[in-house]
Amino acid sequence: MASKIFINLPVKELDRTVAFYAALGYAFDARYTNENATCMIVADNILVMLLVEPFFATFTPKPISDARAATEVLLALSLDSREAVDALVARAVAAGARTPVAPVDHGFMYQHGYEDPDGHMWELFHMDGTPPQP
Repeated sequence: MASKIFINLPVKELDRTVAFYAALGYAFDARYTNENATCMIVADNILVMLLVEPFFATFTPKPISDARAATEVLLALSLDSREAVDALVARAVAAGARTPVAPVDHGFMYQHGYEDPDGHMWELFHMDGTPPQP
């Protein structure tokens, strides 16, 4: 089994993207940072490689999707409380994100999220209870 996950995301402007995520409180690993990329630390075992589009393109023969026009992936991140979800969404909006979907309370799970400046969708959620049984 894998011990870490590295998520690779294409970005248009690395400096802008780093400033956005730094405003949300994320740290970066300088060992994996240069003019083409940086490594954002989400948790000990969750790392996001933010790669400028031309560099990202060297890893795949497929075209890079425009995350502002089409959904490429939904990144879901569990947080410790509803308040933590709302606080991170608020910081994201203050840093330039938008919230295309209103928060949803499913009873056992609360979720909200944001779209970062490159269009990547981040779903934040807090689970507090047992999901309904079929």
